[in-house]
Amino acid sequence: MSGGLKVLALQKDDVTKMLAAGTHLGAANVNFQMLSYVFKKRNDMCVIDVKKTWEKLLLAARVIASIENPADVCVISSRNYGQRAVLKFALHTGATAIAGRFTPGTFTNQIQAAYKEPRLLVVTDPSADHQAIMESSYVNIPVISFCNTDSPTKYVDIAIPCNIKSIHSVGLMWWLLAREVRRMRGDTPRTIEWDVMPDLYFYREETKEEEEVAEVPEVQPAQDAYNATPQVVTDPFAAAAEPLAPSAEPMTMMAPASTFPAKEEWVAEPASGGADWGAEAGGADWGADGAVDWAS
Repeated sequence: MSGGLKVLALQKDDVTKMLAAGTHLGAANVNFQMLSYVFKKRNDMCVIDVKKTWEKLLLAARVIASIENPADVCVISSRNYGQRAVLKFALHTGATAIAGRFTPGTFTNQIQAAYKEPRLLVVTDPSADHQAIMESSYVNIPVISFCNTDSPTKYVDIAIPCNIKSIHSVGLMWWLLAREVRRMRGDTPRTIEWDVMPDLYFYREETKEEEEVAEVPEVQPAQDAYNATPQVVTDPFAAAAEPLAPSAEPMTMMAPASTFPAKEEWVAEPASGGADWGAEAGGADWGADGAVDWAS
């Protein structure tokens, strides 16, 4: 689909990336519909024509760029190798990504909360994403798929021949597709290099990320002035001072004199001023009143 234009021609740097990622290495078997994309056949594998891969990639990019609303393009990958690439593609192009298991009925069951009506479907592996391809055939959604030499192409409208069994090949193909879509939309000019690296589209295992974090040595922070050990400052006049004479009496701590008035002692009072509360001075008998004779 380059049309002989020099701008759309395959560049040497792109060919180098494809060969380094193993994009041209196909499977041992060949599907009859993918036979036209095979450049050479060996005993253990088939060699894919890189030029035809680039032409089909440009065709797919033109179809994706023709969609007015980028969110109407649905990109799917149920395999682990393509989930990160799908999410990055959706981030850079504005498409809708479905990474992981595809819920049956997403395109056909309108009662579902995750029901979608995309205008275009892009899948990573037609064998692993067969459920999405089958449902797209029910609702007349065109399908673009990355296909290996032995991949089934049923209900696939645009097949991009490449190696879909390699981590680096899958990530590189999604990166090239995203770059061409952005260039055709005018988001990224062709005169400058895209600042996004292909490594962001590669699948990375969690164990490798943990090992890389563990290999990083812990750097101790530099000791600042606050955490530094205090230096002992010597007094030059301390040696000239005369020592005090030792005292014969033991050194005891004396309590300071209190400035508050002394409290009155209520427990024990002197006998002269004390009053007997049990019997009053008048000798009155509270049990019976002597002045009144209650019997009469």
